[in-house]
Amino acid sequence: MPQYKAPLRDMQFVLHELLMLEHITRNSCISRHCKRELVDQYLEAAADFCENELSPLNQVGDREGCTWNDGVVTTPTGFKEAYQKYIELGFPSLSADEEFGGQALPNSLGISISEMVGTANWSWGMYPGLSHGAVRTLEHHGSDEQKNTYLPNLVSGVWTGTMCLTESHAGSDLGIIRSKAEPNADGSYAISGEKIFISAGEHDMAENIIHIVLARLPGAPKGTKGISLFIVPNSTSMLMVQLASVMQYVVVQFEHKMGIHGNATCVINFDQAKGYLIGPENRGLNCMFTFMNTARIGTAVQGLSASESSFQGALAYAKDRLAMRSLSGPKAPEKEADPIIVHPAVRNMLLTQKSFAEGGRALVYLLAQYADIVEKGETEEERKFADNILSLLTPIAKAFLTETGSESAKHGVQVFGGHGFISEHGMEQIVRDTRIACLYEGTTEIQALDLLGRKVLQTQGAMLKDFTKIIHKFVEANKDNAAMQEFIAPLAAANKEWGDITMQIGMRAMQNPDEVGAAAVDYLYFSGYVTLAYLWARMALVAQEKLAEGSTEVDFYNAKVTTARFYFKKILPRVRSHVDVLSTGVAPLFELDAEHFAF
Repeated sequence: MPQYKAPLRDMQFVLHELLMLEHITRNSCISRHCKRELVDQYLEAAADFCENELSPLNQVGDREGCTWNDGVVTTPTGFKEAYQKYIELGFPSLSADEEFGGQALPNSLGISISEMVGTANWSWGMYPGLSHGAVRTLEHHGSDEQKNTYLPNLVSGVWTGTMCLTESHAGSDLGIIRSKAEPNADGSYAISGEKIFISAGEHDMAENIIHIVLARLPGAPKGTKGISLFIVPNSTSMLMVQLASVMQYVVVQFEHKMGIHGNATCVINFDQAKGYLIGPENRGLNCMFTFMNTARIGTAVQGLSASESSFQGALAYAKDRLAMRSLSGPKAPEKEADPIIVHPAVRNMLLTQKSFAEGGRALVYLLAQYADIVEKGETEEERKFADNILSLLTPIAKAFLTETGSESAKHGVQVFGGHGFISEHGMEQIVRDTRIACLYEGTTEIQALDLLGRKVLQTQGAMLKDFTKIIHKFVEANKDNAAMQEFIAPLAAANKEWGDITMQIGMRAMQNPDEVGAAAVDYLYFSGYVTLAYLWARMALVAQEKLAEGSTEVDFYNAKVTTARFYFKKILPRVRSHVDVLSTGVAPLFELDAEHFAF
């Protein structure tokens, strides 16, 4: 299994040099006590924990999985002990409100630690990871009594949280869920129904599990307008005696999965379980989007983590593995063959992984920064603008980074050759673990529809224009910088084309709404490649400026510029195939009748 090594220097580059974290927090209401020294201390502590505690448990979790015996769930060896250390280090409380025991540090810091946790051991990281969404949901939509009851222990990590959305017949169509909530005389509700795909649905790592559950009230409207949201605690505790909330449910089974074996993914049958309404009646999906959007950014982190972990494993192997001679002559004549890193095909895979990992890191951290501004920006105008950018970029990050993460994981196996297919090396586990990321929190196809249909066309392009204007301003500011022309010219062209193809799809959709569904996935890929191109251009500019200033980190900054060049020359041209497909429209998809698909 690849031994995880936290890429601290690159994390610091993105946080401090690209996104100017300390400058942003110093001049806003986000977290004025967030100094660089404090951020770096947290990063170093998290790196030590992830490298030495979590990474060694990654294959253990995959091999052992979780066990269920008479309603008692046992997580893999070492998981529970690692979680206690995680709590002691204060990581669960980083970005939560100080009122409930949080440290009120920026999401930008929290997301970097989530990246390290996820890359070292994704299955383990899902246990505390889902709690962040539960905390955010209660912070935004819970009553004062609910906040005081649940948040202190969720923030500290003594309790964990889950999200219980879908059901076996519903999938992503939450409008047809059947779980119901019957009012009780004491103001609580009796929740009944079966929920599936519940990550961390039952385990032995925390004292209590707080389920955030979607269900319908009696007489509620059909569809998504009739869904309400409820807190359903697992068990009583000293803080909850006054609520007398005894959880009644059965973990029907563990779901046998392709990957993430170390996480207890459950089918849960709620049977008259006592729950409490969060927010207004029949507005549950609106409240749940707070949780879902947090989870979607978290899922984007999984894509980033897959690119980073597979790159680390493949790079170490490619430097060591000997096979054949370089076509341009021996590069290690003293050895019986050359290291495979000298071969163009291997270098292409490694640089693809590297460009997706480092570009994905910039995108995820940028989203976290916008999330900070949405929550604590100084003006309403600033908060609204940040919310628009966050809304547009979230489906791009979730879908594009998970798909590129899956591609990177495949490259990791390929670099290893036959050894990549063998479990002991751990590369095939990355493929299995990350494949779910393209599915949960809305599949790539659903995210694509959300991007093109809701975020772009339904706003008449307003959200897209907010972001393309940012790119345009960057282009204009650097159009006379000779050293940047290899990035600026293609970025400017792609940015303009983004608007042009959007208009073309919109015109076709006025005649046939199915044009949106036919175009959505290719449109999302186009959007993802251009978004990363913008971020790589920004990173190249920062690196060039540092080199011009005489930085002693010549190798680091040169590598950044060189990787940006690789991305623009070898990855960005992929948009051409997506543009070609977009131009064909919906017609080829419906020329064959459904009954004639097979004979």
